[in-house]
Amino acid sequence: MGIRGIMINQTFLQGLSEQLGQLMNKTPGSGANLQSQIQGVLQGAFSKMDLVNREEFDAQSAVLARTRAKLDALELQLAELETRLGGSDSQ
Repeated sequence: MGIRGIMINQTFLQGLSEQLGQLMNKTPGSGANLQSQIQGVLQGAFSKMDLVNREEFDAQSAVLARTRAKLDALELQLAELETRLGGSDSQ
């Protein structure tokens, strides 16, 4: 379709991984607490990114596809008009 995925900075991922590792080392054995802390770290990390949800992404993809189709149709019309004008100039 032509839409590219988001490329995530490797340094950012490495930092996130280190933070999660530190949390796991600090809280051995407390699963619920660890899960809550990991969720907090992830929410903080994702809030720093410019992300959209799947529904919004799909809606924008559909708009882009319709816009591309209209552009293709207009380019074809323009080419036809240029051909007609070019043909009438040579007569």
